Amino acid sequence: MKTAFSTIGCPGWTWNEIFATAKDMGLDGIEIRGIGPEIYAPKAEPFSEKNRAATLERLQKANVAISMVTSGACLGRSKDMEASMAEAKNYVDFAGEIGAPYVRVMISDTPEGYPDEDVEGAAERYQALCAYAKGTGVDVLIETNGKLADSRVMRRFLDSVDAANKGVLWDIHHPYRFYGEKPGYTYENIGEYVRYIHVKDSVGTSKKVEYRMMGYGDVPIFDTLKILSENGYAGYVSLEWVKRWNPDLQEPGVVFYHYANYIRFLMNQL
Repeated sequence: MKTAFSTIGCPGWTWNEIFATAKDMGLDGIEIRGIGPEIYAPKAEPFSEKNRAATLERLQKANVAISMVTSGACLGRSKDMEASMAEAKNYVDFAGEIGAPYVRVMISDTPEGYPDEDVEGAAERYQALCAYAKGTGVDVLIETNGKLADSRVMRRFLDSVDAANKGVLWDIHHPYRFYGEKPGYTYENIGEYVRYIHVKDSVGTSKKVEYRMMGYGDVPIFDTLKILSENGYAGYVSLEWVKRWNPDLQEPGVVFYHYANYIRFLMNQL
């Protein structure tokens, strides 16, 4: 398995700080969810027309990949569905241009979701996005959030989509915290579709969540890694420390280094 962190965890960092941290920690990838004040990855300065070639060359020399570009596009609940679809397509284009293998989309904009999420409509839009990305080398991954954090619903959702480039971003926190699922149950339902992993830890209930550094909560991270390892998963395990949306969370300089050490400790136990 490969290691990465999402830039959602370091909204105050420059690209140089992001790159240096990943390189120094020996991580395999950086997941792009905004850089500094710019949340919209295709507009981020390191990937502008004048800087892109140098940025990609620097990453290649350091053997650090862009593991995923993480859009904010919501396919099942949006005030402006046209804008959401346009964003997702822009991210597919962007990922293809920089050689990123995955683009993340969601059904809605919160982990716990809303009662009025349109699962059937989201599946139709997801099918269209996968068709749009066909031939680009980019897989469009749908995250386990909202109603799709229920792995039974996610399984039906993916089964209804006919596309070779479909797949799941399994945020292991959400099915566990919001639906009480054990990792084995979640994997039984969606394991064949899992292409990417988000890890985060927390304590609390589905009504009130308090995020913690890995190992300080009760999310079954090791159990999940064990299941993934036993089933031959070789993709990314990426820390999603949601500091951009929760400024009071601990600083990334502490959290990222703890993650790097802790995830290697867990992987060495497999």
